[in-house]
Amino acid sequence: MLESCRVSCPYCGESFEATLDLSAGSQHYIEDCYICCRPILFFIEVDHTGELISIHARRDDE
Repeated sequence: MLESCRVSCPYCGESFEATLDLSAGSQHYIEDCYICCRPILFFIEVDHTGELISIHARRDDE
């Protein structure tokens, strides 16, 4: 299941729409910012029914 979520880049501070694949369950992955192209580390938490619990976006160098 795909879901759109608005996130802020931890580098440039700009907000953009990220598309999340919730069918894979809880996960973490790196995706480049659509504005400044720097790598963002996403942490996605999904419950047992496939609903999004939380999303956190951090700098890759933290």
